[in-house]
Amino acid sequence: MTLVVEPELGVKIDKTTPSIDLKDRMESAANTAKELGEHGLNVEPTKEDKDVAAKLAVAYADNPEKTSKKATPKKVATLTPASLILTDSILQEFGRSVVESSVQIRHLVTNKLLLETDNPDPRVRIRALELLGKISDVGLFAEKSEVTITHQSTDDIKEKLRSKLAKLVNPPQEIEDAIEIDGEPVDVSKELGIDDSEEGFDDE
Repeated sequence: MTLVVEPELGVKIDKTTPSIDLKDRMESAANTAKELGEHGLNVEPTKEDKDVAAKLAVAYADNPEKTSKKATPKKVATLTPASLILTDSILQEFGRSVVESSVQIRHLVTNKLLLETDNPDPRVRIRALELLGKISDVGLFAEKSEVTITHQSTDDIKEKLRSKLAKLVNPPQEIEDAIEIDGEPVDVSKELGIDDSEEGFDDE
């Protein structure tokens, strides 16, 4: 079987190198370093490795896009395996929330509380679980209010309005010395222009 391949001509080649997020680049490099560590490579971090990892994490937190662009494959290749693993560990722990300090702190506190749920002291475990339950995303102990809505027909509403208006137009005479006024009774519906034969909104 013969395959005929026709090349597509005139395709422009983008010579710019696409920027890869530092977190993704560190994860890939750290996985290689870990694999080498399992085969005998020393990946124990030194003070210099820790300083490098800390500087990278702080720079990424301040400006992730700029730091990712500066972390070219050539520059990453100069880092020690230990610093790669440590940098990846820091970025993985805080996730992308390292970009925003408030979210970073929130995640850090949540992670620490999760660790305390295994504390040998039962009081610490209970307190940690209680605080986790109060997190807005969990909302286990959030107070909830129920609102009851009573649906009434148009006829029911009209009847209640007539009753209230009738009391306003013809209030009950409870005073002993009340003066009687001769006259015909007032038709509330007629005075207000309410047509009893008019269909309600919910009548079919």
